[in-house]
Amino acid sequence: MNQILKTIVSASLFALITILSSNAVAAELKVGYVQVDKILQEAPQTAESGKKLEREFSPRSQELDRTQKQIRDIEVSLDKEGVTLSESERRNKERDVSNLKIEFQRKQRELREDINLRKNEELSVLQDRINKAVQTVSETDGYDLVVYGGVAYASKKIDITDKVLKLLGKK
Repeated sequence: MNQILKTIVSASLFALITILSSNAVAAELKVGYVQVDKILQEAPQTAESGKKLEREFSPRSQELDRTQKQIRDIEVSLDKEGVTLSESERRNKERDVSNLKIEFQRKQRELREDINLRKNEELSVLQDRINKAVQTVSETDGYDLVVYGGVAYASKKIDITDKVLKLLGKK
């Protein structure tokens, strides 16, 4: 019985020492947290990217606006002159409007797809810059672990988002 008690006490002491030494290592661990959504909203590169995309796709968007106005004008003309037009003229105008609408929808869909592709490309470039900035801040300030979103709770004292934004040129 005495031997069993010694074994239990020894095992308990070993477990306690292991826990205490683990806590000592954990106390030395420097952890940081980054709010990616805040960076994506506030980084100057986000606004630059938006302006760049707007300039890039503005001509196509304006062309779509002109086509849409043209469709409306023909439809108004059809409503006003519908009674005075011959059946064949009316059919021709209706066919023209129908063809314009189909073309408009095709161009609109293509524009949306192209914009989405370019947004994803720009986002990828921005994510690379953010990752490099996080890595630079982490290495400079001696962090052992930095986590992104998907965190249930993070204390303000480990939030390094503002440092990353500063490095990206925001603050």
